Amino acid sequence: MSITVEKTDFEGIEAQWLELLPTCATNTIFVTPWWQRVWWDHFGDGSELQILAVRDGDRLLGIAPMRIQEGVLSFLGDTDLFDYHDFLVARGAEEAFYPALLDHLGPLDWRTMHLASLPEGSPSLKHLPLLAERLGMSVEVTEEDTAPVADLPTSWDEYLAGLNKRNRHELRRKLRRLYNADHAHQYACDDPETLAGCMGDFFRLLRLSSPDKAAFLTPERERFFSDVASELASHGMFKLYFLDVDEKRVASCICFDYGDSYLLYNSGYDPEYASLSVGLLNKALCIQEAIEQGRQRFEFLRGAERYKYDLGGKDRVVYQLAAHRGGNPST
Repeated sequence: MSITVEKTDFEGIEAQWLELLPTCATNTIFVTPWWQRVWWDHFGDGSELQILAVRDGDRLLGIAPMRIQEGVLSFLGDTDLFDYHDFLVARGAEEAFYPALLDHLGPLDWRTMHLASLPEGSPSLKHLPLLAERLGMSVEVTEEDTAPVADLPTSWDEYLAGLNKRNRHELRRKLRRLYNADHAHQYACDDPETLAGCMGDFFRLLRLSSPDKAAFLTPERERFFSDVASELASHGMFKLYFLDVDEKRVASCICFDYGDSYLLYNSGYDPEYASLSVGLLNKALCIQEAIEQGRQRFEFLRGAERYKYDLGGKDRVVYQLAAHRGGNPST
C-alpha cells in the first residue's frame, strides 16, 4: 500500500480521530477534536486550517491538526489555552507517519514550523528533529515549561502517607480548620443543563484571585471557556468544583475527567477567605475525589507553582520544537 496524505476538516475526520486517540502516545483532552474545534471556532480567523490525515491504504496512521499564519506552521491553539500539543500518531506507525507528513508539508507556503507544548516522551521529539535536519532545516528543541503530575494510590490515606511529613501535617491541619468553619463543603457542577449558570461564579473567583488572572480573563477567553465547558460536559469530561464556606462559594477550579486522569485546568478563590487556605484545599479535595473515582493520575498542568509540589506533584517537562527552512531562523 502507498502512504497518502489528505487535507480534511473537523466534520470529515472526527469519528476516526476519536477512534485513533487511544492508540496514540499523546492522548489528552487538548488533542481531542472537541477541544480543538472549539478553539478554532473562537480564534481561527486569520489562519489557514491544515488538518492532515496520513493513511496507509485504508489504515489511518495519524492526524496532523495544524494551521499556517504569517509564514508560521504550527499546531492549532496557543500556550495560553493549551497545556499540551502533539500530532496524533498510532503507536508503531511513527516511521511511516513523520516522513510522509514532512514530504506533504514541503510545498506549502511557510518559513518556520513552530511546535509548542510537546509533552515529555512525545514521539515527535524523537522523529522530527532528525528528519527536518535531513531536509536542510535548522532545528531547535528547548524546554518550554514544566507540568507536574501526581501518581495516585488507591486510597486517600495512602495519598497522605506519600506526602512528606511537613506537607502531610500542613494539609491535615488546614483541613481540620476548614471543617471547623460554618457549613464548609465541596461539590461539583457538571450537569450540562445547569453548568452555564455556574460559570459566572467561576469567572468571579478567577478574577478575584489576582490581577494577572483578571487580566487573562478577556471576554474572548471567557466565551471560549463557556463553550468548551458545554462541549466537554456533554461528554462527561468537565467538572467545575466549588468550595463553600458560610453558604458562599469561596473557591473554584476546573478539572477535566479524561481517561485515567484528572487534569486541573484553572482555578480561583476569594482572598477574604485566604486564612482558611480555600484555594489549596479546593484542589486537595479534587485529588481526593479523583482517588475515590479510581483515577491513576492527577495532572496539575503547566506551571511550577509551589502548591503543586506540596500536593505531591512531580515535574514533567514540556518542550517546544522550531524548524527553520534554509537553516537560518531569520529566513
